Amino acid sequence: MKIIDGVHAFFWRSMSANNCNTYLIRGDSSCVLIDPGHLRLFEHVEVALGQASLSMEDIDLVLVTHFHPDHIEGAKLFKDKGIPFAVHGTDWETLKSLGRHTGAGGGMESWEPTFFLEEGDLQLKDLSLEIIHTPGHSPGSVSIYWPQKKVLATGDVLFRDGLGRTDLPGGSGRVLKESIRKLSTYDVELLLPGHGDAVSGKENVVRNFKRVQDFWFAHI
Repeated sequence: MKIIDGVHAFFWRSMSANNCNTYLIRGDSSCVLIDPGHLRLFEHVEVALGQASLSMEDIDLVLVTHFHPDHIEGAKLFKDKGIPFAVHGTDWETLKSLGRHTGAGGGMESWEPTFFLEEGDLQLKDLSLEIIHTPGHSPGSVSIYWPQKKVLATGDVLFRDGLGRTDLPGGSGRVLKESIRKLSTYDVELLLPGHGDAVSGKENVVRNFKRVQDFWFAHI
């Protein structure tokens, strides 16, 4: 569904299967897809792209907020079509290490990203984005900020009235709190979390940061 001009959200609403929200950022001449989700559940994204009059081939770049399977697996379908995808290098190394030692990578560690995300500006044709390193849920989690529209995609770092788990490999409650405080300094009018509902309106976004810090910070 279209939320604002240039931003489409493919929310995951199923109560029986875990998957993440996927987001489309659309400029005049470029399209970026954030978090394509599970491989086995990718039809959800494919159908949503069709409803936006797009196909996989119309995507210029896939950005993955972190290495967990419900966010990254679908990137392989784009990689196989020659469409670039990127994730933070720290998360990729974590994924490869898990795959080598425990098999938890599920084979994902065998296909390399096109490039690795680093904190700072990312320019793609007419789109200017900012990559923000926000560890805590995973060591290489990133959030993606679109300054032109004041849109922030947070992956599993921050949700509406909640925050990401810290009990998975590389997680840290102390670090996650630092990342959320860092994000709270950005001028945001639309917050796009990895799961659950978006938060729209600057005042609502500010209140959401405050509620999360006031309640959840005491529990991690």
